[in-house]
Amino acid sequence: MTEQDSNTQEYRVLARKYRPANFDDMIGQEALVRTLTNAIQSGRIAQAFVLTGVRGVGKTTTARIIAKALNCLGPDGTGNPTASPCGVCDNCVAISEDRHVDVQEMDAASRTGVDDIRELIEGVRYKPVAARYKIYILDEVHMLSKNAFNALLKTLEEPPEHVKFIFATTEIRKVPITVLSRCQRFDLRRIPVEKLAGHFKKVSTAEGIEIEDDAVAMVARAADGSARDGLSILDQAIALSSGTVTAQQLRDMLGLADRARIFDLFDAIMQGKAADALDALRGMYDEGADPIVIMQDMLDVCYWLTRLKLTPALADEPSTPDIERSKGMEMAGQLSQPILSRAWQMLLKGLQEVMGAPNAIQAAEMVVVRLIHVADMPTPGDLVKKLSEGGLPAGQPNGAAVAGASSNGGAHAQGQMMQGSPNGGGQPTARLAAVGGQAVNMQVGHAEAITPAPQQAISAAPKFKGPKDFNEAIQLFRDRREGMMVMHLENNVHLVKFQQGHIEMRLVGNVPKDIHGKVGQMLSTWTGERWLVTLSNDAGAPTVASQKKQAQQALQDEAELDPLVRAVKKHFPEARIKKVIEAPKIATPTLSVVENGDETNGIDE
Repeated sequence: MTEQDSNTQEYRVLARKYRPANFDDMIGQEALVRTLTNAIQSGRIAQAFVLTGVRGVGKTTTARIIAKALNCLGPDGTGNPTASPCGVCDNCVAISEDRHVDVQEMDAASRTGVDDIRELIEGVRYKPVAARYKIYILDEVHMLSKNAFNALLKTLEEPPEHVKFIFATTEIRKVPITVLSRCQRFDLRRIPVEKLAGHFKKVSTAEGIEIEDDAVAMVARAADGSARDGLSILDQAIALSSGTVTAQQLRDMLGLADRARIFDLFDAIMQGKAADALDALRGMYDEGADPIVIMQDMLDVCYWLTRLKLTPALADEPSTPDIERSKGMEMAGQLSQPILSRAWQMLLKGLQEVMGAPNAIQAAEMVVVRLIHVADMPTPGDLVKKLSEGGLPAGQPNGAAVAGASSNGGAHAQGQMMQGSPNGGGQPTARLAAVGGQAVNMQVGHAEAITPAPQQAISAAPKFKGPKDFNEAIQLFRDRREGMMVMHLENNVHLVKFQQGHIEMRLVGNVPKDIHGKVGQMLSTWTGERWLVTLSNDAGAPTVASQKKQAQQALQDEAELDPLVRAVKKHFPEARIKKVIEAPKIATPTLSVVENGDETNGIDE
């Protein structure tokens, strides 16, 4: 065997070579380390632990450190359980090399059956051979079958004093609650990017490899909170380089785009520069950037700009890169929160399309085109202005009335334009009042256009002795706060005859049979006059409620024909009119003119 072959066999990947040997070597898990350290020092050691977290944050490593801490004998062989295992005694060395007879590590993903657990339980009753405690480490414990979990429950609840269980899982929700209730649970967190970057820098220095700061940052971001994933990426980058790991090498290896170019691409999209944006996207793709990664990076930029807009102090943190600080603050100041929210939703949907498309770069370009199209769309204020320039007057501040001729033949229009906030996917809202002599309130949203109508002011009914018609009679009941009677009179009564002191009606639906007597009695009491209310079998007029509905439908049909409403619905096909209220008429202003001592009235132009 040649010397080169020998060196190849002896090589250990960085993820194994730099695996923490004690709690002091662990990064990003301060709360876990502090809790376990205090528990071991105070002797309050549980019979079972469950460690959960994403891949590569140190679950199995923590389990092995706990096993060494509980079984460490010290350099002189007389030590007790300690939070700082010596690493040189026979137990520490054997556990580190994964050959200790009393520390059994079982892969629950490959041994999922109840027979495997029964075999484990059979060995629980025997005392350890060389260690202080017999340790059972079950990795990916959520993969055990239901029967296997049930077989483990009794032993897990009351194990012998010399047995400890340590479970590790990435899917804590799949572990039965009956198992979790018998264990102390520790959640290992994702390791922050800045701590990962510092750790990778130390590893590179220890390996005698120079690495650029931008390259370290790329590795830390690509690791996604996992130290093991990051070390694997760094291992590959070192093998690719010739002594110095550069940012460009990392981009080529990972299919990443330059961070500055991602910001430039997003900026071009938001400014509606289609040619620049598509050229930038195609350029990054030609240089090896993955379209999926580009979409993810743009989502990251959108998220970062949103955070900067809400929390500008983030730009002053030492861990913030220069490009994200300078370019980010500039773009965050130019873009509004509604625009960023709309871009986020479209990028999120676009990412799914790119991932499922047969040609990823084509799908990515179409996503960019859609974003550019939305960026070029007018704001609600601009849309109202454009519509108003077509012959319809723009609204005045504070709802001031403006009289003018509409395009449907000189009807007066009173307008109030109000810009709303984005709804859902960021579509604008526009409120239009008094179109063609009617009040129309339209709101355009992301999924469904809803048109809440402005409420018509209803003044208190005048006080009168006797109502002059059936509507005035109902209004009198409304003024007296007789809500139930009002509901019945509007929905369940067909008026047959109305004259002063006498009402004749036909009842329908679920209505009290003596309602006519109560109506007559109440009217007589309130007006001081005698009122007779009788029932009839004649058909009578439609109910007040149906008359209102028909009148509203007629107004809505008339509003649908208005040119302004048509223009709005042309721009927003999903919009619909929900309610139309007739606008109050505006008095035509007049001007008194005095000529040669004679006063005349003229129209103010």
